[in-house]
Amino acid sequence: MTNKNVELMRGEPEKAVKKLAIPIMISMILTALYNIVDGIWVAGLGPTAIAGIGFVTPLFMVLTGASVGLGNGATSSIARFIGAKNRDMATKSATQALFIFLIASIILSIIFFIIQRPLLASYGASGQTLNEAIAYSTPLFVGLFTLMFANGCSGILRGEGDMKRSMYVVAITVILNASLDPIFIYVFNWGSAGASLATVVSSAIAAIVILYWLLIKKDTYIDINLKNFVFDSKIVKDILKVGIPSSLDMLIMAIAMSIILIVISMVGGDYGIATFTSGQRLYLFAIMPLTAIGSAVIAVSGSAYGARNGDYLSRTHIYGVKMGLSVGIAIAIILVVFPSQLATIFAYTSETAHLVPGIAEYLQLASPCLFFTGMGIPSSFFYQGIGKGFYSLMFTILREILFVLPLILLFVFVFNWNLVGVWLGLTVGRSIASILNYGFARYEIRKIRAKFEN
Repeated sequence: MTNKNVELMRGEPEKAVKKLAIPIMISMILTALYNIVDGIWVAGLGPTAIAGIGFVTPLFMVLTGASVGLGNGATSSIARFIGAKNRDMATKSATQALFIFLIASIILSIIFFIIQRPLLASYGASGQTLNEAIAYSTPLFVGLFTLMFANGCSGILRGEGDMKRSMYVVAITVILNASLDPIFIYVFNWGSAGASLATVVSSAIAAIVILYWLLIKKDTYIDINLKNFVFDSKIVKDILKVGIPSSLDMLIMAIAMSIILIVISMVGGDYGIATFTSGQRLYLFAIMPLTAIGSAVIAVSGSAYGARNGDYLSRTHIYGVKMGLSVGIAIAIILVVFPSQLATIFAYTSETAHLVPGIAEYLQLASPCLFFTGMGIPSSFFYQGIGKGFYSLMFTILREILFVLPLILLFVFVFNWNLVGVWLGLTVGRSIASILNYGFARYEIRKIRAKFEN
């Protein structure tokens, strides 16, 4: 048995990357809008609430990273088995992935619920800002299983090239989230907690719909049957060798973000945190299309690697980079040319209007790195596709720890550029790392092609 999604992944790589990336791109843009809607509604609660949620950002990144990372592990494993034309193993991989999602969500929920207050306080959150942060983070940690299964199960669908249905689910949940936000935040008067509860409920709907397709409707290429579940350590390791490094990518970024938040708090106070939080939402929105291209690269490169097709593997990476550069440059130009107009989205009240110049400055100084990020993100996802998640993690560490953080510290404390130094450190560090990442990916592809040809 096969289907058009599987046939697409096994065919021309350029066509596959393009067709798979577009629905993922739409899906991720909708997801980013989902986050922006949160920001817009929370902005009405004032600068303290904005800053409080900003302190939660690194922790939320870890949780999102874990769910997406494990989903990427499932995508890579399933795609490689599909490339090797082994449907039974692809099905086993999907079944083991569901088990992994369950265990991971339980463990992470307990850990983050326990450490949230001391960790947030260590970032510099205090008083009412800390209370707002706790109000926002608690529902997220308690409802982590919804996020884990929504993102993880989407990874299973991506593994067999089924991107459109994930997009449909996201569209529904974005509409639901946009509807629930004002009700939970203002009608029920739940404040910051209402914003995160809307996210949890929306994620739960997404997870339920995808699980219905996988377990009940059963119209996918893989055929999951939980009654026959038997733990398979070999397949679990195959998923985790990509899933763990991919999850740790976000952990490393969260650690770096935590340090950055401390620096921002030192030189800019709550104003700096609120400015960064709002600007970062737009930046994360901007890289969503690039991440979508990378997600398509995971599936197509995984299939090519499983089929031992070096030519398709190389073409997958090159086309992904070309798409990434085109999209990244276009978005960077928009952010740099229209920063004040975009900043107003998050500073539309009289209490937050003073944030507009700061947010605009962030966008103009931090966004130019998107010119180069378009070649770095597809390269990192390529490593995950071929089952070498460690390389992706290596470049995350290189980017965030060895380039971005030292440059920020240099610009802020040596050159005394304060917030400007933070924004410049972000863009220069990200740009250098992206260029190096692309070069290493091409080197790795040459090695793989030589191995396949022998």
